[in-house]
Amino acid sequence: QVQLVESGGALVQAGGSLRLSCAASGSIFGLNFMGWYRQAPGKQRELVARISSGGSTNYADSVKGRFTISRDNAKNTVYLQMNSLKPEDTAVYYCNALVVGGNYWGQGTQVTVSS
Repeated sequence: QVQLVESGGALVQAGGSLRLSCAASGSIFGLNFMGWYRQAPGKQRELVARISSGGSTNYADSVKGRFTISRDNAKNTVYLQMNSLKPEDTAVYYCNALVVGGNYWGQGTQVTVSS
């Protein structure tokens, strides 16, 4: 089993910044991709950004240029720096980890952007 503990969600004004963190622990042998997904009310969960163990990244078009994903392999932790936040970024953000033999999710952290 893999445990993912997220932190950093908050209420912020439009134009503001937040940094999300997600620490992985447990059976993390072969930890490959780590990433962030989000789900707004009434919408499907969508990929925000992900990063491989080697540092390759993918971003949703809606966040390119505003969000930056990074990773500390020594700490098994992934970060999401979110700048220039918009009300449409409001959602529950979920950490995701892909390891050998499994795909795991965190419990989610709420990000609310007020206009």
